[in-house]
Amino acid sequence: MDDVRWIFALGAGLLFAAVFLSGYALLMTRPNIEERLRGGAKPKRSFDFLSLVRRSEKVLKPLGELLPRSPEEMTRQERRLVQAGIRRRDGPYILYGVKIALAIILFLVLMATRLIGTNPLLLIAVSILFGALIPDLIVTRLIHNRKDGLQRGLPDALDLAVVSVEAGLGLDQSLVKIGEELKKVYPALSEELNLYSLEVNAGRKRADALRNLGQRTDVDDLKSFVTVLIQTDRFGTSVAQSLRVFADGMRTKRRQRAEEYAAKMSVKMIPPLVFFIFPAIFVVVLGPAAVAIVRNLL
Repeated sequence: MDDVRWIFALGAGLLFAAVFLSGYALLMTRPNIEERLRGGAKPKRSFDFLSLVRRSEKVLKPLGELLPRSPEEMTRQERRLVQAGIRRRDGPYILYGVKIALAIILFLVLMATRLIGTNPLLLIAVSILFGALIPDLIVTRLIHNRKDGLQRGLPDALDLAVVSVEAGLGLDQSLVKIGEELKKVYPALSEELNLYSLEVNAGRKRADALRNLGQRTDVDDLKSFVTVLIQTDRFGTSVAQSLRVFADGMRTKRRQRAEEYAAKMSVKMIPPLVFFIFPAIFVVVLGPAAVAIVRNLL
């Protein structure tokens, strides 16, 4: 019985490694579009880590397609993945495949190790709960980090936009130049600006491309920036003046946000001080006195 249990545990560990690599491929990698457009690169014969990940994706995608979903839910998942920076047509299918595979792996691990008993209903409920929850938490964290990067990079982008427009460049050319300049510092904002320029070059109206920019990112400051540009273009006011006023407001908001974080720091330091630092200080300070009291009085 013990041998069978260890075989189950080993198999579950191997399956977990495969699902982890597939989740890494979904959340941390991007398709190499330039290599696909060139089409001249020959596939490598040697072992490649990325090829192993892509093979595991071919297993997870059909597994995710087995789960019934409504069109509204698929649209919501696609929007969440786009906000996380994952622009793949098969992204929702792979995400659901990761959830199903992770639930199966957790069920096998819990059944082999008996961490929460042998009740099958409890094992199934816990496996489905954590199998569906963990990928969603990772995607939510990626969305939060991407929005934070966009929010932090917008004031600098606005300053560059003011300088570029006042130097004589048009708005579209300025946004393209800003995307190139911020590629290393704020890659998320640079990617969004490049997508905007691609939409405009493809023939879409500027107002529609700006609205798509705000909807893709779902950042309030960027939506306000889009609204300012649309209204400026509609009413024919000065773009440079509008950008300068909005940039001043964004710098003020960034300073206020930094002051807010600094004010919250003292409150956030209370739990580590109470649970980790103060007990150690009490042991160091009162420990010798307690030992002396025990030796002399007791």
